[in-house]
Amino acid sequence: MTSTAQAPRPGARTAHPEHLGHVIFIAAAAAMGGFLFGYDSAVINGAVEAIRSRYDIGSATLAQVIAIALIGCAIGAATAGRIADRIGRIRCMQISAALFTVSAVGSALPFALWDLAFWRIIGGFAIGMASVIGPAYIAEVSPAAYRGRLGSFQQAAIVVGIAISQLVNWGILNAAGGDQRGKLMGIEAWQVMLGVMVVPAVLYGLLSFAIPESPRFLISVGKEERAREVLKEVEGDKIDLTARVAEIEHAMKSEHKSTFKDLLGGGFFFKPIVWIGIGLSVFQQFVGINVAFYYSSTLWQSVGVDPSQSFFYSFTTSIINIVGTVIAMIFVDRIGRRPLALIGSVGMAIGLALEAWAFSYDLVDGKLPAAQGWTALIAAHVFVLFFALSWGVVVWVFLGEMFPNKIRAAALGVAASAQWIANWAITASFPSLADWNLSATYVIYTIFAALSIPFVLKYVKETKGKTLEEMG
Repeated sequence: MTSTAQAPRPGARTAHPEHLGHVIFIAAAAAMGGFLFGYDSAVINGAVEAIRSRYDIGSATLAQVIAIALIGCAIGAATAGRIADRIGRIRCMQISAALFTVSAVGSALPFALWDLAFWRIIGGFAIGMASVIGPAYIAEVSPAAYRGRLGSFQQAAIVVGIAISQLVNWGILNAAGGDQRGKLMGIEAWQVMLGVMVVPAVLYGLLSFAIPESPRFLISVGKEERAREVLKEVEGDKIDLTARVAEIEHAMKSEHKSTFKDLLGGGFFFKPIVWIGIGLSVFQQFVGINVAFYYSSTLWQSVGVDPSQSFFYSFTTSIINIVGTVIAMIFVDRIGRRPLALIGSVGMAIGLALEAWAFSYDLVDGKLPAAQGWTALIAAHVFVLFFALSWGVVVWVFLGEMFPNKIRAAALGVAASAQWIANWAITASFPSLADWNLSATYVIYTIFAALSIPFVLKYVKETKGKTLEEMG
């Protein structure tokens, strides 16, 4: 599945104010997939220790149950485009919503560890679909003049979803008396945490019936009249509908369907630009960002913070994530992608190094000494802030812009796959590494943050202000 992102033609009409509110509603409804992406990714944070206790499993097995969702993510992301091209973007959203719903119910009511893992894979598949469908659909229905701002809804929805999941987890934990395995509504608190996702999942499904199909898909299946109606709905009734339909048809015919073969070349299998994209994806994950979203409650409890406070700190971290994302959205087009990435790398390295130092101290009465405890807490928030205002947003901007037109789709697919694999590696390894040496684990993440600086300086070129055609 592809989408065009052309600049508005001279004299072209854009959405009038009376239509803009409706377009915003459509984009926001589609971005509910992003909200569920963030929510489902992070909600497991509240259940990690309860799952360990309930099923009496070690760190290695626990890590596989947490990380296994990423396998579903990779499959969902790889297949969503083809599914959407066959049955439409809206039907794809509805399938994703159904999978989120089923996953939430199944995860909340597992019979054993194996079926909990299965429901995690199903939820991961839905996340993968949502990660592809939302941005593509929004790009296809948005008027050119508002495409960038409406496109940012997806990333904003993801970070809000992460924050809301942590707030809900904290509220449920308090309702259960601070015990993740305390009883609520006849089941354990952690099961309620996973089951609450039914609410936004059903809302996503209902909203998908209230928004129109993409004009691009409608034209591709010969429904030109309906495509005209949708274009009029989102761009206003003063546009030349015949010209707009012709423009979309021309763009679809002239697109190059890039394949894996197009990426081959150079002395190391892939072309150098593809390796740079893979490098950006790997560095983004190897700084350990998802440890903050999958394991932060466990992390804080391991150094003596009580469960209720640890859940609260997970929520405050996710609020910092939102703040950083907003900063990135404001500055990415002002100061450029490369400077933002470098600023973020420096800030992350400092935050991670301070965490490594704090965790190197022995626990006193089951807790870190006060100075080290406060340092670890502040440094964790600094790390997330600098990640969010830089690599969290900038990498996706780079991947969307840096590749030549003829290989863009295939190269983006490879880079995104590398990101899921790197995410899995960090997620699956953290519990065992933390059992081995928590401080050394953070030293490893610090090294990757530091290495990202020379990588950006030497290999990554600025894409700010360049058209996609200038990329080659």
